Amino acid sequence: MHQIPERFRDLTLADFIDRLASPDPVPGGGSAAAVAASLGAALVAMVAELSRRPRYMEHATLHGAAQASGRELADRLLTLADEDAAAYGAYAAALKLPRDTEAEQEARSAATRSAARLASEVPLRCLEACLETVAAAESLAGRCNQNASSDLTVASLLAEAGARGAAVNVLVNLPAVEDEAWANEADARVTELLEGVSRTAATCREVVAAGGRRAPLTRMEVPA
Repeated sequence: MHQIPERFRDLTLADFIDRLASPDPVPGGGSAAAVAASLGAALVAMVAELSRRPRYMEHATLHGAAQASGRELADRLLTLADEDAAAYGAYAAALKLPRDTEAEQEARSAATRSAARLASEVPLRCLEACLETVAAAESLAGRCNQNASSDLTVASLLAEAGARGAAVNVLVNLPAVEDEAWANEADARVTELLEGVSRTAATCREVVAAGGRRAPLTRMEVPA
């Protein structure tokens, strides 16, 4: 069995892929989803940086914000990849707790419920970051260096894939939380976020495909 590194970001790309392809339980789908979305966020930062030219000065405020946001999101999503693996590890450990006595059974049940909730919360945060990523990509569409605009399409596809992968991992863990009210709330949040991701990503791709230019965003409209 491979020794898990402190952070997946410290692996080479080839090592991460090798680890993903191995029979080790981590990294798994949740970490892969977060890494995919991180690549999308990095592309957002790249397009914004490539657009900081005199020809596109009317969008300079947007480019600065999108470049910073893309880098922050890429970093956050890589952290979430690590957190997802840790959450899975905690859940797996809880399932292995002894259950020979009634007290042990109660302790194991409490531990699995807590771990399952964390294993739902981490991909939910990933899903939220994916929505921020596609929103940043969409804001740049039609307001960026035209030679790099196709990279926004790729960014939206990666972030949407990450979002769908994260959503699956939220939903699969909800039954083990054994809190119907919280599970229903989380389920509704997943639906809301996925709809937002799909809608925003589709708009981004449509604008890029059309190849037109859009008016600058107002200062209030520029993503924070």
